[in-house]
Amino acid sequence: MPILRLAHLLPHKVIIKEGINMLKSQEVRKLAPEMDPLRMGMGWKEEDLTKPQILIESTYGQSHPGSAHLLNLAQKASRGAYEAGGKGALYFATDICDGMAQGHDGINYSLPSRDIIADLVEIHANATTFDGGVFLASCDKSVPALLMAIGRINIPAVFVTGGVMDAGPDLLTLEQIGKYSAMYERGEITEEQFTYYKHHACPSCGACSFMGTASTMQIMAESLGLMLPGTALMPATCEDLSVAAEEAGKTAVALAKKGVKASDIVTLKSFENAIMVHAAISGSTNTLMHLPAIAHEFGIPLDADTFDRMHRGAHYLLNIRPAGAWPAQYFYYAGGVPRIMEEIKDHLHLDVMTVTGKTLGENLEDLKKNGFYEKCDIYLKKTGLKRTDIIRSFDDPIGTNGAIAILRGNIAPDGAVVKHSAVPKEMHKALLKARPFNCEEDAIHAILTHQIQPGDAVIIRYEGPRGSGMPEMFYTTEAISSDPELSASIALLTDGRFSGASKGPAIGHISPEAAQGGPIALIEENDLIEIDIPQRILRVVGINGEKCSEEEVQRVFSERRKALPPFKSRYTHGVLKRFTQTAHSPMAVTWTKPNPKSLRYAALILSPCTTQAFLFQNSPCIYV
Repeated sequence: MPILRLAHLLPHKVIIKEGINMLKSQEVRKLAPEMDPLRMGMGWKEEDLTKPQILIESTYGQSHPGSAHLLNLAQKASRGAYEAGGKGALYFATDICDGMAQGHDGINYSLPSRDIIADLVEIHANATTFDGGVFLASCDKSVPALLMAIGRINIPAVFVTGGVMDAGPDLLTLEQIGKYSAMYERGEITEEQFTYYKHHACPSCGACSFMGTASTMQIMAESLGLMLPGTALMPATCEDLSVAAEEAGKTAVALAKKGVKASDIVTLKSFENAIMVHAAISGSTNTLMHLPAIAHEFGIPLDADTFDRMHRGAHYLLNIRPAGAWPAQYFYYAGGVPRIMEEIKDHLHLDVMTVTGKTLGENLEDLKKNGFYEKCDIYLKKTGLKRTDIIRSFDDPIGTNGAIAILRGNIAPDGAVVKHSAVPKEMHKALLKARPFNCEEDAIHAILTHQIQPGDAVIIRYEGPRGSGMPEMFYTTEAISSDPELSASIALLTDGRFSGASKGPAIGHISPEAAQGGPIALIEENDLIEIDIPQRILRVVGINGEKCSEEEVQRVFSERRKALPPFKSRYTHGVLKRFTQTAHSPMAVTWTKPNPKSLRYAALILSPCTTQAFLFQNSPCIYV
């Protein structure tokens, strides 16, 4: 497959250093005399010691299909680095699987794992100095984690995503399992049918084949300019992906020799491009947690309101599940990220730099000439579909107002997020009765046992970052969206988050969260909830079934707050204790405040959904 190679690097963007001894790794070798013998103990040759040192960091592990195949790609990247005159070193920071963590308390570890992976990669990169890196990951937390780490360590970097798995029989994909699980629980399908779906939904390695968080973040990595053009979200079984990994290794060496750091490529304009692509693909709402965190590591301010502003009027083009019709492997067949960018290029910054050493605009022109689209067409032809069946033209969009909105009101003074492109039109404006639950388990039980009726607003609280680690509500949203009676007549509101596979009337990231005393904690049974997505409103407009003024709502909230018991975390030790004690409310963009009892610790505390941090003073460097 044609891959854009590193043709040139603009001199004003780089500090050109003559001579291999000017590489950082060679400077550190002089300070660490044990480094050479230790490397030679691993089988390195003497000539390897003076080459540009390339970190090959992946989340390889037998943890799930998105990471199980990354070792081969990492080895390909290392081979590419060697062929370009560098020396690759394989490091691993294995990730967990949100899918395997679903349905039990394991999902509470999902979001904290992102920051811990980023920490580990930072340690790998800085404890042993490298001149450049190739970073390989596929999935929900691993891709943003490595992108965050790239921003922190700021070395020449190329990203390789592990692609997407094939669809199963009859184009079965994993996000449908939530629907079939709810149908089985309701007695609508047999155990034999349900078992068949479970055993055939994941026929290969790669990220799950829908536009969830994993697929979205793979696309974001290319949109930021850190991937070779056209290489995001390839089918994991496609040989093109191995070629891309090897070329990434060569590119990393070239960038290292020229001294082009990640921060020379990734700018505010790059993030704005990524947000416009996000709107065009109707990407996961979890991107609102991840892109700001990545931007923070690059020293770039980015908040949720930027997403709302840029999504307004944006054309939504991608007909891929869960909101669309086709599995995500078809995305590459239709031309991938470059095709999306071609359709919206009048709204992109085409002058941003990329890892090829060329601008985005130059890359897009080169792809028209080097056979990229012709190769994609060969794959597409086998599906019997046209390109526009998968990626619509800008002038014939699926929607014209982006995919997400930030809502505010007396329930969410700091904001909440909704993927309105996946919400039935009749639910864009609604007046509902509150049905509050203090955990997801109670809510899903009520839905599956038909205790929830049309016109209800299911409220799940104490599931935010400080409440329980901010797990995703995938099975709850699937229980709603798979029920024809409820899918267009009720809404789900939570201070937690959703799976990238979620669809239907779901509003998440409500801030401040209940565990911090946010107004969502004050809602009681039968309060009236107004949702107005076009006007970006989410608020209580009535008490106990009766409409009333905002002043009356605030008076009642004040009385209820006096009786609200203080939140007590169930976590008394370990990662989740540390995370829930220091994390921000879901939509907050503020500096955290130190815990006076924790001043013996020194740590950079990253919020799960914010771009800011606090550095504890005068203490050993322990992550808390």
